[in-house]
Amino acid sequence: MIEESHECPWPSGIPELFRWHRRHERRDAAEHRQRILDVARRLFAEHGVDAVSMHQIALAAGIGQGTLYRRYSHKGELCMDLLSERHERFVEELATLLVATATSPALERLDSVLVKSIALLEEQGALLGPVAVTEMRDAQCEKFESSRRLSFQQAPFYLWLHELLESLLTEAVGRGELAPLDVSYTADAILATLYPPFYRFQRQDRGFSPDRILQGLRRIYIDGLKTQNSGNLEVPLLS
Repeated sequence: MIEESHECPWPSGIPELFRWHRRHERRDAAEHRQRILDVARRLFAEHGVDAVSMHQIALAAGIGQGTLYRRYSHKGELCMDLLSERHERFVEELATLLVATATSPALERLDSVLVKSIALLEEQGALLGPVAVTEMRDAQCEKFESSRRLSFQQAPFYLWLHELLESLLTEAVGRGELAPLDVSYTADAILATLYPPFYRFQRQDRGFSPDRILQGLRRIYIDGLKTQNSGNLEVPLLS
């Protein structure tokens, strides 16, 4: 965790955001779930998400198909669990990165977050299709279960990332790297571009490359908002 002396505090509650729903999970149930996820991840990597059926996952995991469906009613739910697991690792990776670069300019750290976020979206792209189907299917029941559902903007991962962006933007303004701006709105605007369905639209429908999307974010939210005395920050291309 970033020390209190650093200007940009690390967002609170990192582990709890992603692990709260597993807190009271029995050990055997946790091991069972992890075996399913490990098998699904391997099969998806080998054959592609669309080509792998729930029956194949159950067979490879050595469990009955009914057992698998009791935990995941369809492939979209399984993909959502894989995404959640990947988000947890993403948080840990960013924690390590930002601790190591705590004395760097805030804009350099903001750029690192954007690079990592685009790479995450690109990596998880294959899982987003089944999740999108899940969202459309669930939307039909949303009016009956609105009190039980969270929108993307209310999800722990979104709230955590918004808090992190706000911290970096606030620090950049305070250090004179960025001109004064509406920090909360700007964080929302950045995350709107990183919203998975919108990212998928830009990649598939618009045909934008990951680097084009990254450079667009940089031009608008870093270069376009710099003050004259912020200097030229060296930022890497997305590999």
